[in-house]
Amino acid sequence: QVQLVESGGGLVQPGGSLKLSCAASGIIFSIYTMEWYRQAPGKERELVARISSGGRTEYANSVKGRFTISRDNAASTMYLQMNSLKSEDTAVYYCHVRSTNNWGQGTQVTVYS
Repeated sequence: QVQLVESGGGLVQPGGSLKLSCAASGIIFSIYTMEWYRQAPGKERELVARISSGGRTEYANSVKGRFTISRDNAASTMYLQMNSLKSEDTAVYYCHVRSTNNWGQGTQVTVYS
């Protein structure tokens, strides 16, 4: 079965950086568009960034210029480099395979001052 395992979350001060990873198994990773979503307390889950099988990227306006999504197909892993973090980036971040019901368990990112 499909497994998506996120890692790399944690506590960071405003202006700091974190790099999230999503390791996938049970799928032909290279053919799928992969996505990062996040969900803050009391809010709906929202799309943060997306990367196609060919490497085309899209970002939510709120993270453009600060976050970078990437992928390593040989390692079946997707990444999210998050720089200049703000308190409003605090959320649980989820890995998702586009157009499927496959989600990771999430990793908590907390930006505090």
